[in-house]
Amino acid sequence: MNAATSAYDVVTLGETMLRFSPPGLQRLEQATAYEIHVGGSESNTAVGLARLGLRVAWLSRLGENALGRIIAAEITRQGVDCQHICWAAGERVGTYFIENAPPPRGIQLLYDRAHSAMSRMQPQDLPAAVFAPGSGRLLHLTGITPALSETAAATCRRALQLARAAGWRISFDLNYRSKLWSAAEARAGCEYFLSHADWLLLPLADVQLLFPELAGEEETPAAVLARLGERYPVATIVLTLGAAGSRARGSDGRQYAQAAIPQEGQWQARIGAGDAFNAGFLAAMLTEGEDLAEALRWGAAGAALKFTILGDMPLWQRAELLALLAEETSAVSR
Repeated sequence: MNAATSAYDVVTLGETMLRFSPPGLQRLEQATAYEIHVGGSESNTAVGLARLGLRVAWLSRLGENALGRIIAAEITRQGVDCQHICWAAGERVGTYFIENAPPPRGIQLLYDRAHSAMSRMQPQDLPAAVFAPGSGRLLHLTGITPALSETAAATCRRALQLARAAGWRISFDLNYRSKLWSAAEARAGCEYFLSHADWLLLPLADVQLLFPELAGEEETPAAVLARLGERYPVATIVLTLGAAGSRARGSDGRQYAQAAIPQEGQWQARIGAGDAFNAGFLAAMLTEGEDLAEALRWGAAGAALKFTILGDMPLWQRAELLALLAEETSAVSR
């Protein structure tokens, strides 16, 4: 599809919540005031892409109240088109609470998202005009949204079908959340998306939990990728490996490896690092000729930058990411 004629480079679909965090290292029970952030996997990725210069739309269903308006206004402020949100009078937005702390206590999360407006989204809530032929290039989904409810899962499947009929690419981030469903439920619920996506973004830890027959703890990432390639032969597959970097396999079977870019104090801003990796990777795939090695570099740079940015969203500048890529290239060549 011609990027110059499409309305959007990327369309995302998912739930975004309000995050409440006690200042500093306070516990939730100590705090008398909270910092508020807006965050959701799909909208985090959308924001990262928009700030890298891509045209992005975010689809969701929000409670029509002040909290919903905070979410929509913040995502819009970052350059993402939110005009297609489905507003639901009398319904709630999800929230979550986070304690930031270094080891041994570590980050603690408390979710309050049951029966949110997004969990009630249905296929007929999708805006048909967004999925018209020529209106987009890529639909990005994650395994979080299908876990919210049966209707949310049906909405994701319908969005994929509409995008595919319109000639778009599909990317899917497995993004397993044990607080939403079991590993067995996630495996069954995500299989449709895994088998229909062009680009798979898979945390190795999630693959080990959901597909132990493909990813035993003693298996190398290269071996896991090869087995995933046999299961999903037409997809480009990316394994994210945490501090060990990432590894990708093209549909031709060739593999590429990328080291992580080390950062200090990573515990402080780890939330959203995977979404930032996705944003960097997808931006490169859409703008740099689908060069897998280069896309992994962009993903690594995106994750590294996010570790330095508090909050959920990758509030970077394109020039910052390009400068970090140039520094890494220089360091390798020396």
